[in-house]
Amino acid sequence: MITSNEGDGGQRPLWLSDGPPATGLWSRLRAEHATSGLWPLLLCPLDPHDTQFRPWGCGEIHPEDMSSPADHDPRALLARWWRDHTVTDEDDDPLSAEERLAVTAPFGRTWPGPAPACTPVDDPDAMAEQYARVFLDRYPHARLGLVTAPRGADALAAAGWTGPANYDSDTATFSAVVRDWEDRFGARVVGVGFATLHLSVAAPPNGLDDALGVAAEHFAFCPDNVWQGAHRDLASYAEHLIGLNCWDFWWD
Repeated sequence: MITSNEGDGGQRPLWLSDGPPATGLWSRLRAEHATSGLWPLLLCPLDPHDTQFRPWGCGEIHPEDMSSPADHDPRALLARWWRDHTVTDEDDDPLSAEERLAVTAPFGRTWPGPAPACTPVDDPDAMAEQYARVFLDRYPHARLGLVTAPRGADALAAAGWTGPANYDSDTATFSAVVRDWEDRFGARVVGVGFATLHLSVAAPPNGLDDALGVAAEHFAFCPDNVWQGAHRDLASYAEHLIGLNCWDFWWD
């Protein structure tokens, strides 16, 4: 069991395996969640060669600092984050006001509201199992973590993960949004890194109009996906999301 390196030792929110899990173990533990109450996470370190396996192995997790995901309105959070990320700082901004607005076109600074739910193409749990196998092929150094949580979104806060701390130090706010995505898009939390999050998605957008709405939510949730990703504006990022059955996020 892993204890927070800043807590009083009373909270031990995470069980971490010593090495990569056997094939199929994530799926089996996920299927047992209803009776065990333990949500399995595939965990990656900041550096695959780091013997401390940061942040997990050395206790850089802080559940004592997190609120409850149920305390937050996910749609209000997205609207607030959108406003924060579309403000132009004339004193210290590498983009001009016109360039900043172009990033989030066609919406500009106007929050478009939540995207409509999409039609599932597969059972969400079956999709999560498929993605877990793909994830382990992609990240063979990943280890298994077990967190006591009622759902995958809540496991992020319960584990004390602080990946998006440069934007909000209370991970429960991000958990609240992922909860909403679980319901609207059949999302499931599969993998978590030092500052990355990996979700399977059973109901992705299947056209550009829907994808633009989802892209706006992604930008509010994790602007670095657009600012520092391969798709440097909302329109091209949205095209990338059409039919995509996994969503990856990275915070600088």
